[in-house]
Amino acid sequence: MKTLKQAMRGRKVKDVLLHSDQGSIYTAKEFQAYAKENGMITSMSRRGNCHDNAVMESFFGHLKSEAFYSQKITKVSNTTVRKIVLEYIHYYNCVRIQEKLNHLSPKEFREQVV
Repeated sequence: MKTLKQAMRGRKVKDVLLHSDQGSIYTAKEFQAYAKENGMITSMSRRGNCHDNAVMESFFGHLKSEAFYSQKITKVSNTTVRKIVLEYIHYYNCVRIQEKLNHLSPKEFREQVV
């Protein structure tokens, strides 16, 4: 809930689609009520079907291979993992170009279509 509230703070976006798995956090009444009160459309993957969430699975694959495995990072503190993940998310969204987005970063692509 804290992360969702933080992500929505200061944004005036209509019809937000929030896709998740069927984890207990996402199916909880409090979570569903918050989503509904804030005009979000919730969507959930089918139970046990990772292909429903292929885009996020792909992202996490890139995160692991590019930020950890290629750097031979194995044993680090939680603080270091958090730092690496936050830096990678910035890199992925703002710097890393993607062929499927006409060789733009996700941030550049979003700015063009909004």
